[in-house]
Amino acid sequence: MPKNVIILIISVSFAIILWGSISLSEIYYASFDANLRLIELPSGYTTGSELPNIVSIKVKGPGWRLFSTNIGSNAEFIISVNSDTGKKLVSLGNNLTFNPWIHSDLEVIEIIPDSVTFFVEKVVFKKVPVVPDLNLTFKPGYGLASEIKYIPDSVTVSGPVSKMKNITKIYSNLASFSSLDKKVVRNLNLPQSQGLKYSKNIIQLTLDVQRIVDKSFDDIIVEVIDVPSDRDVVLLPNKIGCNIRGGIDFLGKLKVTQFRAYVNYNDIVIDTVGSIVPKIELPENTSLQFIRPERLRYIIKTF
Repeated sequence: MPKNVIILIISVSFAIILWGSISLSEIYYASFDANLRLIELPSGYTTGSELPNIVSIKVKGPGWRLFSTNIGSNAEFIISVNSDTGKKLVSLGNNLTFNPWIHSDLEVIEIIPDSVTFFVEKVVFKKVPVVPDLNLTFKPGYGLASEIKYIPDSVTVSGPVSKMKNITKIYSNLASFSSLDKKVVRNLNLPQSQGLKYSKNIIQLTLDVQRIVDKSFDDIIVEVIDVPSDRDVVLLPNKIGCNIRGGIDFLGKLKVTQFRAYVNYNDIVIDTVGSIVPKIELPENTSLQFIRPERLRYIIKTF
């Protein structure tokens, strides 16, 4: 390499270093954001007060110091509670010693907010049901074939007394599902709130989505229940059919023996029209569309 090129490179490098050192020795202004965190809470205590998530700090100082102050997304501005309880009014400027990342040779110009107010309260525990917050739409002809399932169905919540007294259930974060046509298994998060903790932060949701169809069943024997020992009742006819609706997978596995139809003797006694509507117990996850015949005639015999 020619000698004059080497001299040129050395000269340029020296100039850059000199310019950088002079520039970094000058005074500059900078702003940083940090997450707010409380420390030194008394054992068994917390706060449910709504505190700002972010603290903004404006400082001035030598460029080299600002350059070396590396604040990432997880930076924290720490406030000490000093193991006190009750109402607290804290000046953020008085907590700089708990935040050594703000170097002593940096001058703090402004902190937003400059103070925070919160209550330090005793922690209590309560077991409450969980409710999934859902927005569901289905493809035509499809629907829920069984009840919505979620695990766990309840959680233990811990938090400050002022919040816990109003908590009777916990709703999940809103989840939307559209054009559903098959089974869905998803995890849902529980909403985070200042001072509250859950024994589980996630619930597993199961939506049993199937094509919804109708199916007929015949020859279901109708019982007469609670008949006195000196009476006998003959139903005309003594069998019925029904049409039910449900998920195609469920209906395909059903048998007539899974249905129960009956009439109560006392209902026959108070009847005034000479016929009675039978009651029917359906298998789970099905709905009755109609029965046939709708009414049954009867004859009461005495021994």
